[in-house]
Amino acid sequence: MAWILAKKSFFGKSLIDGLVHLPLVLPPVVPGFLLLLVLGRQGFIGNFIYKHFHMSIAFTWIGAVLASAVMAFPLMVRSARLAISQVDHKLELAAASLGANPIKVFFTITLPLSFPGVLTGLVLAFSRSLGEFGATITFVGNIENVTRTLPLAIYTYTQVPGGDASAMRLVVLSLLLALGALMLSDRLERVAYKKLGNVND
Repeated sequence: MAWILAKKSFFGKSLIDGLVHLPLVLPPVVPGFLLLLVLGRQGFIGNFIYKHFHMSIAFTWIGAVLASAVMAFPLMVRSARLAISQVDHKLELAAASLGANPIKVFFTITLPLSFPGVLTGLVLAFSRSLGEFGATITFVGNIENVTRTLPLAIYTYTQVPGGDASAMRLVVLSLLLALGALMLSDRLERVAYKKLGNVND
């Protein structure tokens, strides 16, 4: 999606771009409610999946993953799109003129040169999904040992008497995970840029 938005021009591109980034500006419960309407057992896709595969997505851990992915997707796309748009188009044209097909150009030129930005997008998406609350609780609920994510667990502990200590432990854990992800992202980005610098030399 990032490659399409960065490299292609077509009718309706601004609409697609807007739809991709909509979760960033909507209240999180709105995407969660829409997921419930579409993928719930009574939704047109969810009903089809349940009837033909005997599988439910709403109120399962799969739904929790999906809700987090939907909310994190725009950050991944934005970062990757920016990185892909910075790749020198002349290099891609040169590879194509030497006989490389578009898929080979993407995997040998575009993706390696944009990899630091793609990596940053992955970590941002992970960090965003780690803190997802609204869409998750709307789409899959807060079911212990099934759909209860870290933010839902913190919320649950703050609602019960004597749960502050448990909530604090999870808050510290979430801080450590988020900080660790950001530090890892910075480290990997530096390594990737260093390798790119060596290749360019």
